[in-house]
Amino acid sequence: SLVNCKRLTIKGLVRMSKKTKFVGEVSISNSSDESKPVPTGEVTGTLDLTEAVGLGALKPSAIGSAPIEGQKPGTSGLRKKTKVFMGEHYLNNFVQSTFSAVKASGTDVSEGTLVVGGDGRYFNDEAIQTIIKMGVANGVKRFWIGQNGLLSTPAVSAIIRERGPVWQKAFGAFILTASHNPGGPEEDFGIKYNCENGGPAPEKLTNQIYSNTTTIKEYMMCTDFPTIDITKAGNTTVKSEDGTAEVNVEVISTTAVHVALLKTIFDFPSIKALLDRPDFTMVYDSMYGVNGPSAKAVFIDEMGQPESSCLNATPKDDFNGGHADPNLTYAKELVAIMGLDKKGQKIDVGGKPIPSFGAAADGDGDRNMILGTQFFVTPSDSLAIIAAYADSIPFFRTQGGLKGVARSMPTSGAVDLVAKDMGFDLFETPTGWKYFGNLMDSKDIYGGTDYTPFICGEESFGTGSNHVREKDGIWAVLAWLSILASVNGDASKPLVTVEDIVRKHWAQYGRNYYCRWDFEGMDKAGATAMVDKMRADSQANTGRTMGNYTIATADDFTYVDPVDGSVAKKQGIRFLMTDGSRVIFRLSGTAGSGATVRMYIEQYEPSKDKLDMDVSKALEDLVKIALELCDIKTFCGTETPTVIT
Repeated sequence: SLVNCKRLTIKGLVRMSKKTKFVGEVSISNSSDESKPVPTGEVTGTLDLTEAVGLGALKPSAIGSAPIEGQKPGTSGLRKKTKVFMGEHYLNNFVQSTFSAVKASGTDVSEGTLVVGGDGRYFNDEAIQTIIKMGVANGVKRFWIGQNGLLSTPAVSAIIRERGPVWQKAFGAFILTASHNPGGPEEDFGIKYNCENGGPAPEKLTNQIYSNTTTIKEYMMCTDFPTIDITKAGNTTVKSEDGTAEVNVEVISTTAVHVALLKTIFDFPSIKALLDRPDFTMVYDSMYGVNGPSAKAVFIDEMGQPESSCLNATPKDDFNGGHADPNLTYAKELVAIMGLDKKGQKIDVGGKPIPSFGAAADGDGDRNMILGTQFFVTPSDSLAIIAAYADSIPFFRTQGGLKGVARSMPTSGAVDLVAKDMGFDLFETPTGWKYFGNLMDSKDIYGGTDYTPFICGEESFGTGSNHVREKDGIWAVLAWLSILASVNGDASKPLVTVEDIVRKHWAQYGRNYYCRWDFEGMDKAGATAMVDKMRADSQANTGRTMGNYTIATADDFTYVDPVDGSVAKKQGIRFLMTDGSRVIFRLSGTAGSGATVRMYIEQYEPSKDKLDMDVSKALEDLVKIALELCDIKTFCGTETPTVIT
């Protein structure tokens, strides 16, 4: 209050509160470089705050820096080699650029909570401490940190959306993951920011983050903030020396919020009844990633299954030297247990019993692979079948049924056939979960059409629904178990298997023969030149006949978002054949080093007499045409893929 103040003189940096009353002539000075608080109550005369206590551990420092090239986030954040992130200022620059962009977008980071966690890969714990110290310096007052630094990507989304109370609601999160990329000091690290809806930062925000990284001159950090023990759940409150501020850091359960949400979505007792059948066994491979604790919480703690049902369920910072990518190539142990080789072909298991159901997760727990006894379910078929059987899941059934489905453009059109048959809204989007998030939030955020309940998926082993704003690996596993439970209600009858369900689906809708070839670690310049050449030849290739195929359209996929009107260009080179077959090429934005060229091949077969062909044989001619169209041997030096799925 200045009501009774004749003159107020201030020299230096000071902070005032509503509880201070200035009386008469007041002169306040502070010769230190830190802002000091003016005492509360009645203040009069001369006051020198130079030697007064300040913020102490909460004192922010501006640390000089400069732009570092190459910090543009991809579809799933920024990914580089771990040693790059460990370099001077690298992580700090990106984190500060993110805080600056988030605050510029109108988010008040001093209100609500910042969530921080990751998939447990090498450098995870150190990065979390850095983010906490920088968060405090940027004004964050409350943090929720996953115990042991672990939070799966879908768990983070669930925490943002579900954890309360309302006044502590999360405004966003840093997720430390490079997803399915290898981990370790010589491998990959990554970071992404998720917003208040629980989904990945939209392109407008990631563009601003990148722009900030190109002009950054300093970052803010509370260098004296104590290291938080993230191995134990509980609260740590750090107060300023002057008593004017405090920060709360709570280490929370890795699994509790996410598992509680899943229990509201699925009928756990029904699934448990299936699992308890003497003729049913399952194994879930977490591939030493962050999904392990969630798998144990659901299947061992909640459903009483044996420890052996959860394979490789202890997270390791290098994923035990493996590649935590749930596909036929990298999930070698599970694939062999299920009686298959890396091409999905049956192998001789020497009389060993093969589980009825198998599944795998990736490093950050958002991807899934589904297997039956000596039977591989493609991600595209999995999406279509979950959509067709959505009413077996209470989340959809009790809300009047599924309304909308979406797939990424490279994903096969199997779900399109289900949508047309069952009257669902259907969307084809670019690769990237943020595009699905917009459709899910059409009504709540944009005031548009309500497409929920909603199911979406990508051919890259990602499936989910509107319960969170990320793909969710364990959700997909529970969805499949729900389907199996729904068709196996009578335990006295023979078990209806995963293969039975898929073959019945093909008989009704036809089969989309599909494969993806990944060429990993390609020279980026060569790969880019290859894509540029195909883009430039689009007009010339349209109408071209190659073997038994005629190219109806050759183009570069452009997406106009029906929700916010945004336009995404250069999302993949497409060759659409007159018979409905497709050949697609993309450069992946999620590789940690080099370039990954993805080649997608699809051919629809409606004839019931041709539903059991070998995939490689069914697509053989189309693969030859695809290799001719891209000329990858010339541009990248090889026609041999690293992975075929």
